[in-house]
Amino acid sequence: MQIKRALRVWQRHLKVYTKLYKSSIALNFVEPVLYLAALGLGLGAYVKEIDGVPYIKYIAPGIIASSSMFAAAYECSYGTFVRMTFQKTFDAILATPINIDDLVAGELIWGATKSMIYGTIIIIVIALFGLVKSPLVILIIPVIFVSGLLFSEISMMFAALVPGIESFNYFFTLFMSPLFLFSGIFFPVNTMPLVIVKLAWFTPLYHVVNICRSLSYGKVTPILGDIAWLLVVTALLAPYPFRLMKKRLIK
Repeated sequence: MQIKRALRVWQRHLKVYTKLYKSSIALNFVEPVLYLAALGLGLGAYVKEIDGVPYIKYIAPGIIASSSMFAAAYECSYGTFVRMTFQKTFDAILATPINIDDLVAGELIWGATKSMIYGTIIIIVIALFGLVKSPLVILIIPVIFVSGLLFSEISMMFAALVPGIESFNYFFTLFMSPLFLFSGIFFPVNTMPLVIVKLAWFTPLYHVVNICRSLSYGKVTPILGDIAWLLVVTALLAPYPFRLMKKRLIK
């Protein structure tokens, strides 16, 4: 794999994205506003505080984490599958000097970039709502790039295995939705049964939420373990999208 050729794939995706970025970014502002209004203000009228923090401020950092997760997941599941199967974009790219490893690396980097774009937009949104307590919130941006890379790896592995596009319903319903609901975004995970608390520790979004919440409160020390977890798991999973995509594309 050559990073220069992988970046050419990334550049191609970025150029396509910039054609529609105005409408896309506008929608990115709407979604977090709806979450903050419906849950932060609506449910927050009944749930006054969690851990001494107003409910709307409690959920705001988690929305950064979940939105960046879904950005990477959709891009490297549906997006990758459509480019590979229906649009035949992969065929066109592989007809150039770019090989499969370059292509997969470019997809992963683009997924992480998309995650970072979405997360940064939502950081701006919650800052406009006055929900940011510390300038350390800016450190969330490189964190969600790394987490975006991890979710891109997981999503591309699934994209390499599914027989058809309808199979992504299983991925999002049985894997992504539980992550979203039981990662500590809306309530502390430690209030759940012990088995769920232990399972949550093995899920990536749980650690991303911890990092985003701590940095938005201006705390760094409590999240060093979470950062280490993300880096290690991202490195461990890195080879598998390449291997599975090679099996899918070379028949």
